[in-house]
Amino acid sequence: MATPHRTRRPDPVSLEVVELIAEVVARYHADYEEAAAEHALTGAQAKLLGLLSLEPLPMRKLAHRLKCEPSNVTGIVDRLEARGLVERRPDPADRRVKLAAATDDGRRVARELRESLRFAREPLAALADDERLALRDLLSRMLEA
Repeated sequence: MATPHRTRRPDPVSLEVVELIAEVVARYHADYEEAAAEHALTGAQAKLLGLLSLEPLPMRKLAHRLKCEPSNVTGIVDRLEARGLVERRPDPADRRVKLAAATDDGRRVARELRESLRFAREPLAALADDERLALRDLLSRMLEA
């Protein structure tokens, strides 16, 4: 007979860290939505544009990264394409696949969005360089676990 799997309860500090992370995420999302609105974008449009500013991606991969249906991504890309921020192009590796790619204007808007986030300027800027480096390293370790 198998023994029941026992999970340790998180300690109070771990629970507090989880709550703080949740608050950080909530503030980041609120700030991101506000920054997107300043560019007349929805949060989903801004997120997609941010991804495409890094590299062109096929629609299926975009849908996977955004955790939504490919048909939803098509509508978002259509709206960004109408504004000249995104373009569709054939994938050089497979001409049957279409890539969505940020235009020069799209990359500029994505950069302005990242730079306009108060969240990065204010709370993080209040930390000393070594504190920001330590926070970065700790978050990276958590994500690797």
